[in-house]
Order: sequence, then C-alpha cells, then structure tokens
Amino acid sequence: MRIHIANWTLIAALAVGAPLLPACQPSSEDITELRNQQRQILAKLDAIEKKLEQGAGRQQPPQQPTGPDPAKVYELPVGKSPIKGPENAPVTIVEFSDYQCPFCARSEPLINDVLKEYPTQVRFVYKHFPLTSIHSFAMGAAQAAAAAQKQRKFWEMHELLFANQRALQPEQLKAYAKQLGLDAAKFEADMTAPDVKALIQEDMQLSQKVGVRGTPTIFVNGKIVQNRSLEGFKQLIEPLLKQPAKG
Repeated sequence: MRIHIANWTLIAALAVGAPLLPACQPSSEDITELRNQQRQILAKLDAIEKKLEQGAGRQQPPQQPTGPDPAKVYELPVGKSPIKGPENAPVTIVEFSDYQCPFCARSEPLINDVLKEYPTQVRFVYKHFPLTSIHSFAMGAAQAAAAAQKQRKFWEMHELLFANQRALQPEQLKAYAKQLGLDAAKFEADMTAPDVKALIQEDMQLSQKVGVRGTPTIFVNGKIVQNRSLEGFKQLIEPLLKQPAKG
C-alpha cells in the first residue's frame, strides 16, 4: 500500500525542521535550501517504498512436501521384512515404525483389529524406521527385533518392545531375549551382525524413497493411510477386495 505524498511531505518537513506553526520567518535562501532537502528526502523515501512493494509482490518459494503423496500409489517391496497374516493375501499393510515412538505403540491394537476384521484377506508387513535423532534406544530395539527374527521370534520380541517402551536399554534387551528363550550368545552376535544392520538400512532407505517423515507411517497396497481408524482402513481395503484378482 502506497503512503500518500502528503504524509511523506510531513515526514520530510519534520526531518529537516521546517516550521509547521507560525514562528520567526526564515530568509528566502533558507526556504530554498529547505525545499531542496525535502525533495532529496522524498526521492529517497519513494525509492524505499518501491523496493518494499517489489519485495511484497515476490512469490514465496513452494513448500517442501511433508510426507508421502496421498494421491500416489507407492511400490513397497516386502523383501525380508516380517509378515503377519496370509502371505498371499490380496491386501498388504506396510508400516514404518519406531519401537520408542508412543504413537507407534498406540497403532498396534488398531492393526490387530484390522487383521481380525480381514483374517484371510490382509497381511501386515513391519518396516524399521528408528528415529535416532530423538529416540536414543530406537536403533538398538530395532536390532533386537531383527536378531529375534533370525530365531523366528520376531513378533514375540516386537510385542515385548512395545510393551516396555521405557525400558529399551541394552541390558533390558538381553533380558527380553532370555524371557523368550532365545539363544543368548547368538542373539547378542546377531544384533550387530552385518545382515541385521543391512535389513534395517534397507527399510530406512525405502522410507526416504517414498517420503516417510515420521512414525507411524502406514500404507495399504502402497497408498498412504490418512484416516488411522478401523473405518479409515475399511475405506481403503473394501474397494481393493472388489477388484478382480490379478493373474
């Protein structure tokens, strides 16, 4: 918005001390000098105003995406990730999760409800996405789950880790392995084994590829779940079940 020129004149007059009320009358030379100073000040103010208007008219840079595109269907290979439910189910839920994230723990009952609702039609795939910048024990917990997977006890360890989110220190992880009857020496060796680290890194690389920013991030047949409720899952799953089977 441009400021009326009269306002600039007032500012200029004040700046150079021009009389606004009756007072001693200056000489003609003084008046000429004051007018020249006013012109210079007004020219500078006008230039500043134009710069401000140009700056206000500039377009703001586009915002960076904050997560997966809801309109897109992503390819999410299962790989070596653990699966709960029929392996040949037509619908696949993929969750990127962190064992130290309280919101991930709260999503567990919901996922179980979905699997109960569709026992033969839906399978669940867990992907590791430990947020190491804010959760200091998340990576260790992910390694413990992956190590337990090598002894076919992934889901048992999975449940223990979520049930004990505030006790994920290394000694606690060893205690959970003992509680599950795992081979302790193998468990400890597997936690830092190259293939276990590679499994977690593959999940994290996939998460970055599809734009995952936080946990939990859940997909149904490659489409991001926005409404994380049983009804929200049904809205995504039901149309998929009505589609003709591939092959």
